[in-house]
Amino acid sequence: MAHKIIISGGGTGGHIFPAIAIANALRRLDPQIEILFVGANGRMEMERVPAAGYDIVGLDIQGISRGSILKNLQLPFKLLKSLRESKRIIKEFKADVAVGVGGYASGPLLWAAGRMGVPTLIQEQNSYAGVTNKILGKKARKICVAYEGMENFFSAEQILLTGNPVRRASVEIEGKRKEALDFFGLEEGKKTIFVTSGSLGAKTVNAFMLEAMDEIRERNDLQVIWQTGPTYYNNMKEVLVMDKLIPAHVKVMPFVDRMDYAYAAADLIISRAGAGTISELCIVGKPVILVPSPNVAEDHQTKNAEALVSKGAAVLVKDDVARDTLYEEAMKLFADEAKLASLSAAIKKMALLDADEVIAKEVLKLIK
Repeated sequence: MAHKIIISGGGTGGHIFPAIAIANALRRLDPQIEILFVGANGRMEMERVPAAGYDIVGLDIQGISRGSILKNLQLPFKLLKSLRESKRIIKEFKADVAVGVGGYASGPLLWAAGRMGVPTLIQEQNSYAGVTNKILGKKARKICVAYEGMENFFSAEQILLTGNPVRRASVEIEGKRKEALDFFGLEEGKKTIFVTSGSLGAKTVNAFMLEAMDEIRERNDLQVIWQTGPTYYNNMKEVLVMDKLIPAHVKVMPFVDRMDYAYAAADLIISRAGAGTISELCIVGKPVILVPSPNVAEDHQTKNAEALVSKGAAVLVKDDVARDTLYEEAMKLFADEAKLASLSAAIKKMALLDADEVIAKEVLKLIK
C-alpha cells in the first residue's frame, strides 16, 4: 500500500519552494508515494503547488492583520474552522506523516495531526523559531533545522541539522555565466549586480533602486538585474518610463524564472534575508549584501542575516538606512577584491547540500 504524506504551509516562496523540494525528494525515494499539500486559501501556494504537479487543498486561515481589527476578530473563528477542516483532511487522506514547513496552514494542520496520533516533522527554516513552531515542536517527532544553536527552542533529541531544501535548478550555476549574460542581454567585462527582494518584492529595496538610478545610469562599468516582485513592477516601470530613466544596462522584471542565470551572471547580490534565499545564496557562493525585512515575525530575517555576518559570510545593511546607503556599500565592496573573495569563501562554507533528500529520508523513517 502506498505511503501517504501531507505537507502543510506556504505563504511565500521561502516556504513553498522548500516544501516542493521535499515532495520531489520523497517521490525520488519512493515513486509510489502519495502526497497532499495543505495551504491557505488565496495565498501563493494555491497556484504554485499545482503548477509543480501536486494536489493541494486550502484552509480558510490568516495571520494577524496589522491594518484591520475586523479581520483580527474573525481570526479565532477561522482557526477553529481550520482545525476541524484539518482533522477531516487527515482522516480522509489517511496520512501516515504530516510535515510542516511554516506559513499559516502549517499551524492548524500539525496541531490536528499531533492530537490524532499522526507523526509530525517540522522543517524550521530560520535561525530563530517562531511562536507557532515552538508550540508545535512539543509534539513533533523530528525537527529539521538550518542553523546551529536551535537547542534554545527545541529539545536536542528532536533536532537534526539538515539545512533548508533549495530549488536544485536555481543553484546549478557552474559554467553558465556567458549564457546567463546573453539571456539577460548583458555584456561580458562589466560588474553585474543582482538585486532581488524575494518572491513578493520589497518596498525598501525597490526604493533604493529608484534612488540610485541616476548613479547607475552614469556608469559604463556596471549592469544590474533587478527583480521588483510582481506587486511593485508596474509602479516601478511607470515611474522609470515617465522619467525616461531605464538605461539599457538595467534589466527590470517582476519575477526571475531562471534564478540560475541571475546567480551565474552576478558578481554581487543584494537580497532580503529569508531563510530559503539564504540557503540558496550559501550554495551559490557569491558575495552578498543582506537587507533583512523588519516586517516579519520575531524579526527573524535580521537574526538569519546576523548568523552569516558573525562568520564573515555577508554584509548586513539595515532596512531603515538601506535607501540611502546601499549603493555606496555596493560600490565600496566592488573596490575591495580581497573582501569580495573572503565573503565568497565564507558563505560557501555554510552551504548544506542535499537537505531535501535528508529530510525526505527522515519523513520515511517516521512511517516505519
